[in-house]
Amino acid sequence: MAVLSSSSVCGDSFHCSPFSGFTYSFLGFSRNWPNPNSVLFDSQTKLRKNEEAHLRLLPSVKRNQVLRLKASSSSIGLAQELTSYEVENVAKTDGGQDLFAEMKQRFLSFKKQKYLKESEHFQSLAEAQYPKFMVIACADSRVCPSTILGFQPGEAFMIRNVANLVPPLEYGPSETNAALDFAVNTLEVENVLVIGHSSCGGIQALMGMQDDVDSRSFLQKWVVNGKVAKLRTKAEVAHSSFDQQCRHCEKESINRSLLNLLTYPWIQEKVRKELLSIHGGYYDFMNCAFEKWTLDLKGSSIEGGRYSVKDQAFWH
Repeated sequence: MAVLSSSSVCGDSFHCSPFSGFTYSFLGFSRNWPNPNSVLFDSQTKLRKNEEAHLRLLPSVKRNQVLRLKASSSSIGLAQELTSYEVENVAKTDGGQDLFAEMKQRFLSFKKQKYLKESEHFQSLAEAQYPKFMVIACADSRVCPSTILGFQPGEAFMIRNVANLVPPLEYGPSETNAALDFAVNTLEVENVLVIGHSSCGGIQALMGMQDDVDSRSFLQKWVVNGKVAKLRTKAEVAHSSFDQQCRHCEKESINRSLLNLLTYPWIQEKVRKELLSIHGGYYDFMNCAFEKWTLDLKGSSIEGGRYSVKDQAFWH
């Protein structure tokens, strides 16, 4: 995945001052409007029209955000306040194109080319779902499993997190094991597939962090779930470059997650009864290659931290 950064909320601010004029901030972009004192108002009507013109020129911002605009004139002693000004079209690119306009076209294309042509299938999905796969993949925007592996609606129950990690049972509740619980015990999927990938920012964060986790970092507190994979990597390829160590850890963490799946009794029981299979997958998006393997329960040990794989395949 790409190098991660904290989520942020964009706050838009409007300021009207007799000294600085209008200033508008949007996604780090500022625009200065002419100083209102430079505009001659010969009546209250012209002032009102001027303010309305400014509002029409302002780019759109978050819907239902309260906009407060106060204009003052010492010559006529006028003050107005506009509240609850609703505006639309939240996301815009630097070029001014509406991101949701493109998204709308994609949706309408899906509806026309897929949904309406397979309406009977989608109607049955509206009643219930019977996926064969539970997929645990990275949140990285470049590695969407449905795009890479062609999963169709109803085929895979999916959860994505940073670095595609599966915490062991002892670490307590998480979104990942909640999804596993539902997929394995309610939907009764037959396969769990953990998919990692090249250039994973989550693994880079894991390999680069100090031993002491920064309690203020949500990222570090999450990727520490892969600490065993990190230690194993450091022991096996200690003399390799950082990039090579990360590459090794990307695959090692997948296998550690496969072993962690067995710490859940209801998963291990189904695997032993051959009602459930556990698989690993690795997507190299630099070369568009995919590696797949299956955990061999007979050669694996949770206590000893030992894993064995079978049915390896390379797709390239």
